[in-house]
Amino acid sequence: MPDVDGFSRRAMLSGSATLVAGAAIATGSTAIAQRDTGNGNANGESAAEPGAEWHPVMPALTKYIASATSHRVPGDIRERARLHILDTLASIIACQSLEAARLGRQYAVAMGGAGESPILASQQTATAIDAVFASAMTAHAAEINDFIPSAYVQPGPAIVSAAMETARSQRRSGSDLIGAIIVGYEIAGRLPKAIGTRNLYMAGLANHGVAPTFGTAAAVAPLLGLESNQVNHMLAYCAQMASGSWQWLLDVRHIEKAFVFAGMGARNGMQAAHMARLGFTGVPDSFDNENGWFRWRAFQGEGKNHASLVEGLNERWELSLAAMKRYPVGGPTQPAVRALLDLRQTVRPDQVESILVAMPGEAATFERANMPALNIPYLAAIIMLDGRLDFVDAQSLDRQANDTNAAAFARRVTVVRDAAQEMGEGEDRTESARVTIVLKNGTSKERYVPYVPGFPTHPLSKSEVEEKARELVVPVLGAEKASRLIALCDSLDAAANIDPLVDLMRFGDG
Repeated sequence: MPDVDGFSRRAMLSGSATLVAGAAIATGSTAIAQRDTGNGNANGESAAEPGAEWHPVMPALTKYIASATSHRVPGDIRERARLHILDTLASIIACQSLEAARLGRQYAVAMGGAGESPILASQQTATAIDAVFASAMTAHAAEINDFIPSAYVQPGPAIVSAAMETARSQRRSGSDLIGAIIVGYEIAGRLPKAIGTRNLYMAGLANHGVAPTFGTAAAVAPLLGLESNQVNHMLAYCAQMASGSWQWLLDVRHIEKAFVFAGMGARNGMQAAHMARLGFTGVPDSFDNENGWFRWRAFQGEGKNHASLVEGLNERWELSLAAMKRYPVGGPTQPAVRALLDLRQTVRPDQVESILVAMPGEAATFERANMPALNIPYLAAIIMLDGRLDFVDAQSLDRQANDTNAAAFARRVTVVRDAAQEMGEGEDRTESARVTIVLKNGTSKERYVPYVPGFPTHPLSKSEVEEKARELVVPVLGAEKASRLIALCDSLDAAANIDPLVDLMRFGDG
């Protein structure tokens, strides 16, 4: 990851072992001269560049969101949307027993009274907003759901959870659901880049919390039947609720992180859409107002490209920039995991003298991370000892702390930074790793993984996404229901409603 005005992933990650993949900040878009006009802000200070001209974004934006279900979308983009729905639902199923998921359900039931909206991956119900909050918390209870690396956003947990519940309650078709989710991903992916991801960081706002609020609202609005003027007011309330601190980087238990990345955005976006539906009014055309949130002074640094929020709508697709995690671990650890799994096929743990993992970026962070899914020595140990990577063990704080065999093996693993693997400035972000195993007989075996499977540059194929879904779902629901989930998602465009899919997601003791 190149430096951006002296700011880099290495600078951001230093000083904490709990920092995760995607914490880096980049501009995400080409810096352009911004065109603003107006009479200044409330303090009499000019917020605009002298003599500049503003080109409104709200008319195109509100119309685009309101008309989501009628957009003509290429077949390959609709297929990617169906696959991201499958990937998110598989994540919800796999994560339903984890702590963040359990707490999300407990909160929803405690707050929701006698609501009738289902909490996915449970038999429980709550009010709509609380149920969606719990479902989203479940989807991001571990490091397994999708992400948009160019925007530093993980859209699936919030957007899919909210769109599913709204489509269910409004009796909308599977095709409507897909159209709404595509628009949700589009707004969630575009917004941070339009503001400038570094500008968001310098303002103390985490993309991961801000973007899902707008993306969720954008997906829910067309399913509720909001008109353009209602969407206009909805976006004003999204701006008021846009939040999320980079403090999530210090989280260890993945609960605050699940709230910031998923539960909060799902709740806030859903609330903004329902408020607009009931007649709440906000600042008209707030994104075009020079004193509004979108054009605020804190967002005036290099990297902003306000016009990109609406340029190329229905022509360029954030879904083509969205990624999926092949393994249940953080992004930068994925290449090392893949290399270790490959090497384990021919190497037994008792043969290993030492393991060296060379990777780009702040390698030391991933050598001592407190989160199991980010700690490469721990992951290397359980892969070599178990001969596989189990979803539960990859997230297990208990095993990381108490498995003495794994701890002893982990001490043989060293993680170092390899600057040669780092990308040059202006090049697409990627991740890689070179793993070398030195055997006790003095020989060595090496595996270099130049990219992460599932990254936008090397997306998972349809069959690979389905294979991942089976791996996550079969241990919880069995092979038959895993196949049914895949089939239901694949046929969503022809579904009159999504009841069968929701019914499949209702299981367990609560």
